[in-house]
Amino acid sequence: HVQLVESGGGSVQAGGSLRLSCTASKNTYDRYCMGWFRQAPGKEREGVAGIDSVGGAVDIVDPVKGRFTVSLDNIEKWSYLDMTDLKPEDTATYSCAFRPLWIGDTCALIEDNYDVWGRGTQVTVS
Repeated sequence: HVQLVESGGGSVQAGGSLRLSCTASKNTYDRYCMGWFRQAPGKEREGVAGIDSVGGAVDIVDPVKGRFTVSLDNIEKWSYLDMTDLKPEDTATYSCAFRPLWIGDTCALIEDNYDVWGRGTQVTVS
């Protein structure tokens, strides 16, 4: 089974930057989706950014567009979420998620479509 571990969270001041990493061990798939989701206290989990391993297609939600970048290391099979110009409303637990990408499928940020989840890493912006 694929196992995910996030790292890189922390506390920063508004305007600061962080890089989150997601390592995916035991990933034997060549076609797969990596998604980043976040959950703020008292709120529903929401998708942030996703990327596929085939064409590198990226999906980033409007609230973070222009500030967050998602990337994939196809050799190590790691995903990165680079966050810049962080705002207090970005404070949340960030989790990465994985699922295989089937032919004709897309890596849409639909939470229920993802099979494997990391435990999350906390990001606090003050």
